[in-house]
Amino acid sequence: MEFAYCKLEIFLPEEALPAVARALREAGAGHIGKYDSCLSYSRVTGCWRPLEGTSPYLGQVGEISAEPELKVEVTCPTEKVDQVLAAVKRAHPYEEPVINAIPLYRVGI
Repeated sequence: MEFAYCKLEIFLPEEALPAVARALREAGAGHIGKYDSCLSYSRVTGCWRPLEGTSPYLGQVGEISAEPELKVEVTCPTEKVDQVLAAVKRAHPYEEPVINAIPLYRVGI
C-alpha cells in the first residue's frame, strides 16, 4: 500500500526550533490545505551516551546525559520526505538527529 503522507517526529533542543521549522516549511512539510508552518511540539527529556569518536552537541563522551528537548511533529508528503529530511539535517545541531518518518493511513478526516 502506498501512503501519500507521513508524520515526522523530530527531537531537538528548544533553541533549534526556529531554524528547523523554517527548513521544514521551505522543503514542503507542514502544509495543510491553504496553511503552512503547521507543526506541533511538546517538551520531552532525551537520554543518550556519546561513544568514542563522537562530537556531541551536548554531553560528554562515555557519560549518560538526560536533557530537555522538544519533540516536533509535522505532516509531510511522502514524495518530499527525502528532501525534507536532508533540509532538517542541515538545520539541526545534533551530530545524529533522531527523525522518525511514520506512514499515515489517512489525514484530515
